[in-house]
Amino acid sequence: MSSPKKLKLEELGRIDVEAFKQTQKIPVTVVLDDVRSMHNVGAVFRTADAFLIEKIILCGISPQPPHREIHKAALGATESVDWIYVKDISEALNNLKSKDYQIIGIEQTSNSRMMTDFEILKTEKYAVVLGNEVEGISDGVLTQIDTFLEIPQLGTKHSLNVSVCAGIVMWEFFKSLR
Repeated sequence: MSSPKKLKLEELGRIDVEAFKQTQKIPVTVVLDDVRSMHNVGAVFRTADAFLIEKIILCGISPQPPHREIHKAALGATESVDWIYVKDISEALNNLKSKDYQIIGIEQTSNSRMMTDFEILKTEKYAVVLGNEVEGISDGVLTQIDTFLEIPQLGTKHSLNVSVCAGIVMWEFFKSLR
């Protein structure tokens, strides 16, 4: 058996932005509610590109491209992943509900279920809401959310970084819907 070697970028067989735009996406929209860090926003874009997420909706104080700090983490994914800015998250969620999206809040609540116990159905469209790094999802929109999920954690910390959380959640939806 030969020694492993790292693949060069040209050996990875990645598609270009135009091919990405034409590729069928999974029926998942990611909604960022007052996510303040440009690095977190950029990381969410990059992961959304990797897992063929259909769209990102930036709400409230979430920074918007173009910005050097977002680009640093996104590495160009702000060009491939569709996105919009909607100041009022309530308006964004109402619009998604009117298009038959199931609204999934990633939040620790009295009603949340473990992500491992949630069945992701190929017949559904999902909007995954991720909240602010300190406050989580805005209290004012909790009643608009259909299901709350949390990622099982067994250590001493009570939460994950929002971009790490987004990556885990997008991967779980990708595995089930692709």
